[in-house]
Amino acid sequence: MQAIWNGVVIAESENTIVVEGNHYFPFDSINEEFFSKTELTTFCGWKGMANYYSVTVNDKTNKDCAWYYETPNDAASKIKGMVAFWNGIDVK
Repeated sequence: MQAIWNGVVIAESENTIVVEGNHYFPFDSINEEFFSKTELTTFCGWKGMANYYSVTVNDKTNKDCAWYYETPNDAASKIKGMVAFWNGIDVK
């Protein structure tokens, strides 16, 4: 699987986990140079508190387009250390 933004592969892995239709990529599969942590957090009743990244490629930024659960609830423990994408990130 690949996550692509602005024509560039920002994450690639053969070991994604699909939860609620979203592919979660292992942290070691993302190209960290494109990612910056943001202040946004959201809460999911069964997964826990999500934190976000913005992605910048070729001077174009996609704000809060990637999320992860630093300390997921037990029910979502399989996505600890993984990142998912939305908001225009092409995952294929």
